[in-house]
Amino acid sequence: MEKTKNQKLNISFTSDIDFADSTDTRDKESGSKSKPDNGSKGQVWEFIALATIPIVLVFGNSMLVPVLPEMQRELGISKFQSSLIISIFSLAAGLFIPLIGYLSDQFGRKIIIVPALIIYGGAGILAGFGAIWDSYAVIISARAIQGVAAAGTAPIAMALVGDLYDGGTESKALGLIEASNGSGKVLSPIIGSLLMLIVWYASFFAFPVFCALSLLAVIFLIKEPGHNQKQKLKKYLGKIKEIFKEKGRWLITAFFAGSLGLFILFGVLFYLSNILEDKPYEIDGVMKGLILAIPLLGMVIASYTIGSLIKKNGLLIRWLMNIGLIVMTVSLAAALFFIDNIYVFIGLLAVSSIGTGMLLPCLNTIITGAVEKSERGMITSLYNSLRFLGVAIGPPLFGWMMDKSDYVVFITVASLSLITLGLVFFLIKPPHQIG
Repeated sequence: MEKTKNQKLNISFTSDIDFADSTDTRDKESGSKSKPDNGSKGQVWEFIALATIPIVLVFGNSMLVPVLPEMQRELGISKFQSSLIISIFSLAAGLFIPLIGYLSDQFGRKIIIVPALIIYGGAGILAGFGAIWDSYAVIISARAIQGVAAAGTAPIAMALVGDLYDGGTESKALGLIEASNGSGKVLSPIIGSLLMLIVWYASFFAFPVFCALSLLAVIFLIKEPGHNQKQKLKKYLGKIKEIFKEKGRWLITAFFAGSLGLFILFGVLFYLSNILEDKPYEIDGVMKGLILAIPLLGMVIASYTIGSLIKKNGLLIRWLMNIGLIVMTVSLAAALFFIDNIYVFIGLLAVSSIGTGMLLPCLNTIITGAVEKSERGMITSLYNSLRFLGVAIGPPLFGWMMDKSDYVVFITVASLSLITLGLVFFLIKPPHQIG
């Protein structure tokens, strides 16, 4: 065991990035034990329970995307105001994630996730009544409350995965988290479109149902390992400061890359949701939901496949991150020339989403593997905070660019992908084996 540990340390010295030594070492230092990669039935149920958390989170935004044009008509609001239904949720989540991440490091993960799911569902009911009352203000307020609750769901689940597992099992579980996130994105436009057949605001009342199912799964199927003793805030922040002083160059780059991936994804969804109902397409209802799901399906398949494949192999992770960004850059640039051909256009957006699906599980693995358990909640929360902010600015910024021209939209996102490719290529160089 000592020989293996020394080998990992020697490998890490060859890299420009000093990742944490190994998960085994981290867990010994923190006094907790990781679960073995035994493929047991109990572990399968844990995986299922963990997977429900990001699905519920994603439903909170993606299920409303096909509803936005109808909401504009029913409430008499502008395109910008409808985009805020997505953005206010993500902005609130992004602002509160660091605080809730700290609390999860102090008190445990489940004690944060359980009440967050309850508040999340309750705020959905409030938003539904706001729609019945034709009150945009109530809907926006409820969405802000949902966003705060959302900060205690999937971002904390990512830290919980790092607490529960190590090695290849951790990478697989993180890939499952990203794939579940993507699966929710695939299903949610379809479910949202189906619920619209009942009434346009039915999605708001569906949130509590999904939250209740996830809540039961988390309570009864996940057994959280022993938690560390509480740390004083000053000492805790000092450790976070040291992490960024030592690893900030690549960590900030990784944060930016993850934020960009979600910015483009939700911006493209908002873009499609608006143009599909206009001429020459004139596609709405369930068919629109199915079309919105196509790019996301590519992301889901790529996320789960890559998450199962990488197994903390640093060299493979580096290759896949760069290839994913190349795929995003080329496909988004090519989409510029096929806007009028719906089949090729949707295909190119699906290819771009595959690139995003290659990128995100790799980022998840290197970020969770970079720090010790006691600081993992804060680091993963900062990462997820920026991802949420990417989601928050996507719809309104895409809406603004759409008013300029379609060319502005795709030139901008292709250029941003290219810039990110350069940053990732030169600044993120993980060791051969990530801890």
